Amino acid sequence: MTPYPYIAIEGVIGVGKTTLARYLQKALSAELLMEVFEENPFLSDFYADRERYAFQTQIFFLLSRYRQQHQVIPQTIKRNTLVSDYLFAKDHLFANLNLVNDELRVYQSVYAALSERIPAPRLVVYLRANLDTLMERIAIRDRPYERNMERSYIAALQQAYDNLFADYTQAPTLTISTDNMNFVQDLQARQNIVGQIKSALSDGATQPQLPRFQQPSEALASILDDDGARRLPYFQQFHQALDNARNFDTDLYFNYILLTEELGELGAEIAKVWKTQHNLQTDLPARQATQQALAQHKKKLQTELADCMAYLIKLANYTGIDLEAAYLEKMNLNVDREWEKKWTQ
Repeated sequence: MTPYPYIAIEGVIGVGKTTLARYLQKALSAELLMEVFEENPFLSDFYADRERYAFQTQIFFLLSRYRQQHQVIPQTIKRNTLVSDYLFAKDHLFANLNLVNDELRVYQSVYAALSERIPAPRLVVYLRANLDTLMERIAIRDRPYERNMERSYIAALQQAYDNLFADYTQAPTLTISTDNMNFVQDLQARQNIVGQIKSALSDGATQPQLPRFQQPSEALASILDDDGARRLPYFQQFHQALDNARNFDTDLYFNYILLTEELGELGAEIAKVWKTQHNLQTDLPARQATQQALAQHKKKLQTELADCMAYLIKLANYTGIDLEAAYLEKMNLNVDREWEKKWTQ
């Protein structure tokens, strides 16, 4: 019997994991596995003095998370979909931030023994937000033990999460930027996220994982320097990194409008090609006139086509679609398609 899906939602403190998990539970009629962080007796002391209480806090979390996931996940997915607001691998992420030397080595030996017994999710949803957004959300929810949380710690945590999902291979990862969406209050934003998750579960189409680079220039260079990497998934990675680095608006409908504007600019440039060709045909054969007209406008056409492609890639990212896989699937259908003639001679 095929088990039901297990979906894990992850992201930095304050990004909205638990809120989304609760909504997703209702949307999918699923069961919910929540992290019980309040039970950790060392947590408040840890935030007051991280160096002194890091090991006790981390070991308690490790054993608590193991006990919970080892018991709940295998049994639940036999009967229903399961949504969790955390991934077991997060424990190792926090340990690498908080522990050093012998304490880290002891922790790693215990983690290695336990982690192999935890089932991998069918899908990981990685919620991202920039540092200012995270600090604002942490302040708004105003948990007592988070009030003195240092900005530098959240920044380090954010980087650690990006690094984790740059290399994460245990399950497909759907990355969603939440800077410009308030899915706590915005029903449409929640529905959009749920739609992306359902698409990822049914089609296996997920956003590419975040690349390791931190600056868009490094991202682009890594693509341009590697001839083998010039494929659509890498371009989708690049645009994901570019959105995050530049804090671009990732609203689906807004970017669709921008795409239509770019298509209009492309159409205007093609009209110029036609006009140039028409003028040249007074002195040149039609074929030669066309070639010269295209040569004159090639640079501008190149720019407009690139802009259109960029927005298509962005829309694919925001809808959780693997554009290369979708294209190949559609072209496989087109190969055997009977085309209707729309014009008569």
